[in-house]
Amino acid sequence: MEVIQGRDNVFEDIGFDRAEAASLKVRADLMLDLRRYIQANGWTQRQAAEFFGESQPRISNLMKGDIGRFSVDKLINMLTRAGMQVEIYVKPQAA
Repeated sequence: MEVIQGRDNVFEDIGFDRAEAASLKVRADLMLDLRRYIQANGWTQRQAAEFFGESQPRISNLMKGDIGRFSVDKLINMLTRAGMQVEIYVKPQAA
């Protein structure tokens, strides 16, 4: 068996171009933060939907990790509603 060291972004590893992989990674990370917040509060999807002003099916999409259904803006707005501060760091890409 051969083991290949992956990059910092799994989306690049599976073939997305750098720009799309970066967007997918940011959205995935934000979605994970929201999922942890919902779980930490012990909420049902219905309770989370009421808190965030979303539909229950939309929260279901979030909990299942359906990245394509969420923009970075939407996720940041939801995290802000949860009382979280979102910071984005930009650094030069390694050669």
